[in-house]
Amino acid sequence: MKLLALDTTEDSCSAALCIDDEMYWRFELAPRRHSELILPMAESLLAEAELALSQLDGLAFSRGPGSFTGIRIATGVAQGMALGADLPVVPVSTLAALAQGALREQGARQVLSALDARMGEVYWAWCELEAGVMQVAGNGEQVGPAADVQFAPGEDAWGAGSGWAAHGDELMAATGIGATRVLAGQPVHARDVATLGLAALASGQAVAVEQALPVYIRDNVAAKSRKHPQAGA
Repeated sequence: MKLLALDTTEDSCSAALCIDDEMYWRFELAPRRHSELILPMAESLLAEAELALSQLDGLAFSRGPGSFTGIRIATGVAQGMALGADLPVVPVSTLAALAQGALREQGARQVLSALDARMGEVYWAWCELEAGVMQVAGNGEQVGPAADVQFAPGEDAWGAGSGWAAHGDELMAATGIGATRVLAGQPVHARDVATLGLAALASGQAVAVEQALPVYIRDNVAAKSRKHPQAGA
């Protein structure tokens, strides 16, 4: 199976190409350069593998929550590429991808993923290993003050993401997860988006291009995007 994955959620920008059991990727920490870098990254991976876009089985992208501008870029690029090549698309939870990275790096099977949502809040979700990949569990994806996170972790729980870097003390107090089990500097990576995308594609969860939409979580941001589709956040 061949799948291309994209991520532009936060400051990092990455693309990954999975060909059967092999994974290739491009990654760069490049704030405000996502729109400049993501398409060339994807094109260079395809060129290196000597593959045409139409030869892929699908596309995956991190659909949020996260930076409104970032997830809008990944969504738009994925939609454009998939439309031109008539490919199915897999929108992947950014928080699940973050947890997948913790599984890949540390073998974590239970993760409180948290991204800095600005305005004193975090995007967060409790993720667990299920059917070989990390999936959002519990009450789903949420946004709110770090001190209000309600979650009873197991002894092996980890924390991951920029939300822990910005609000670590509050999250540790709310969850009981200790500092030694926190991956505060871990970015979202297209490798993990690809892993989740492959699992979803194999289980028939891909969607048509018009259904491949970003997930903002925060209501006022979603309302703003509907009224002003060209405005950033």
